[in-house]
Amino acid sequence: MWLPVWFTSRFLWTLAVIALLLACSPGAAFFIPLAEALAAALAVATIADALLGPRASQIVVKRTPPEHFALGVATTISYAVENRSRQAVRVGILETPARTLRLDADETVAEVPPRSRVTAPPRVMPIARGADTLGALYVWYENRVALLRRRLRIPAEEKIRVYPDLSAVERYGALHVRNRTIEAGLRRMKLRGIGTEFESLREWADGDPFRSVDWKASARRGKLMVAQYEVERSQNIMLLLDCGRLMTARIDDRRKLDYAVQAALSVATIAGLASDRVGLVAFAQTILAAQAPRSTHSSIASLTNALYDLEPRFEEANYARAFAYLRHHLHKRSMIVLLTDVIDPLAQATLLAEAASLARRHLLVCAFMNDAAVNAALAAEPQNVTQAYRYNVAVGLSNERRAAKALLERTGALVIDVPAKQLSTALIDEYLRAKRRALL
Repeated sequence: MWLPVWFTSRFLWTLAVIALLLACSPGAAFFIPLAEALAAALAVATIADALLGPRASQIVVKRTPPEHFALGVATTISYAVENRSRQAVRVGILETPARTLRLDADETVAEVPPRSRVTAPPRVMPIARGADTLGALYVWYENRVALLRRRLRIPAEEKIRVYPDLSAVERYGALHVRNRTIEAGLRRMKLRGIGTEFESLREWADGDPFRSVDWKASARRGKLMVAQYEVERSQNIMLLLDCGRLMTARIDDRRKLDYAVQAALSVATIAGLASDRVGLVAFAQTILAAQAPRSTHSSIASLTNALYDLEPRFEEANYARAFAYLRHHLHKRSMIVLLTDVIDPLAQATLLAEAASLARRHLLVCAFMNDAAVNAALAAEPQNVTQAYRYNVAVGLSNERRAAKALLERTGALVIDVPAKQLSTALIDEYLRAKRRALL
């Protein structure tokens, strides 16, 4: 029960001392006057505390959350605590528990001088994607006497959104964007590869393929020259996101779908720098979300809004329905990035049947996440029966994944199978490699 006023630990400890003195008084009568004096002092101090206040209207607490939360990225919430009274106070703030956030401490405590304002920035960790509501603030405060603790509830409900973490995109900027031009203050990526649009000539270097040598230019200049071509732009990148039962599995503290959403938005952002068009199909037993390929500059916001609160379903993913949707709506050759899992044998069979027909017309990239726990079990030498069983299960899972990958590669699909935390960077790598080699 949240009462407006309660006794502090200082009051209760003093009361306990008085009770102890009274308990000892039958054998030592001199404890009685001491207990009476202490009780009188406690009563006077408590009355003084009650009269000193401050009043509830003199304590103002306002919360300012960050503009964006990113899953797994620690940040801070700012509390502005204002003391309008003439005495120093100690203030404690407790948040209503939120589904998507975890605070480092149960409460935030601030010492506020008279007629002043302080800021308290508690650390918070987003632990789940999606929309959420920050609830009321429960605040307590006490003056220097610290015998009574006043408590109040401050309505402070506000909507928040926890987005996927796109820090992998920022890390990739320095590694993969070689040439940058500034147009209207915006940075855009210029890729060089086996494209069709001539970009420039440069001197041949060790490792360059001989088919890239421009023999006419080499004859004119008397040395080997290599023609560079700019890769094609405005190509279609279709993100196909499995939201079925297998994507509910957790790796570390996140679900597989969380890693998949993060990777999908990361590669979509990089594709925007290359001026490609990005679309989306999210599916489980039915199509959950769909967006036709379009310029990423206009679609990245809508992609983010479509994916940030996407939840996995406890139902089988219907690959046949998802691929049929693509065949009906996607007529231009495209890179189709399928983010899924291949543990279930039935799911493997359906995926293989559909992938074979899709890979003949499009560039299909299948991205899987392997489990670090399975890899660790394979690397460890069994020391007892339990570890031996664990090792055998890990071997079975590994063999199934290897077989499924081999069958998918025979259909012409490109396969990525990396630890979940490396999925975003691996997928960006594969996208850039496909662009450089003009696989589309």
